[in-house]
Amino acid sequence: MLRPSVNRSKCFDPRRFTCVGPSRIESLVTIDIVIADDHEVVRSGLKTLLNGTDIKIVAEASDGNAAFKLANKHRPDLVLLDVRMPEGDGLNCLARIKLDLPNIPVVMFSSFDNPTYIARAVALGAAGYLVKSSSRDEIIQAIRTAAAGETIWSRDELRRVTGALAAPRNGSDSDVPLTKRESEVLKQLAFGLTNKEIAQSLGISYETVKEHVQHILRKIGVSDRTQAAVWAVRKNLV
Repeated sequence: MLRPSVNRSKCFDPRRFTCVGPSRIESLVTIDIVIADDHEVVRSGLKTLLNGTDIKIVAEASDGNAAFKLANKHRPDLVLLDVRMPEGDGLNCLARIKLDLPNIPVVMFSSFDNPTYIARAVALGAAGYLVKSSSRDEIIQAIRTAAAGETIWSRDELRRVTGALAAPRNGSDSDVPLTKRESEVLKQLAFGLTNKEIAQSLGISYETVKEHVQHILRKIGVSDRTQAAVWAVRKNLV
């Protein structure tokens, strides 16, 4: 909930987040946010970027587990989460926040314009997804909009993941006999890793990963890795 910071006796216009007094209009609301990014330079940049605005960073974290604890402690108006972080990535943190603190909006903040990440963020209930190359005005407006309870998904973003979020094809809701290795590959795929990164993570060859991915797509009845990632989320595999 947005927190009033001045005299409540004045008239509040929630659409503009301002308080109208007899002779002036002054700021009424401070938007408290928690930020999480494993790079200190990014966190410092956000603090500089938001300095002098109505947005206040009340806590910062370098990993998903810490971000979840801080969200519980501070109950902020919004959480801004990096996607790739150690000790609990941002998408897993998003899932935990939406389960335990469903009224707190979460915006994902990533260097990667990755349709798999975007599809998972939509499926898990994020208010939006910002790339770190966004302008200062875009970031500030997105935070204000999401903190007010609105989503910031663009039509283009939703169009890119419409197929992945559609109902699965016939038979894909039933139990699928994935091998142990296929399940491991699917989890890595759902985290947004490339085939090369999956190969390095699991200590297997690139060609073996490609073969596993093809088998996974066929078995679960989807046509691409983004749909596979959403399937994995819906089956609580990640």
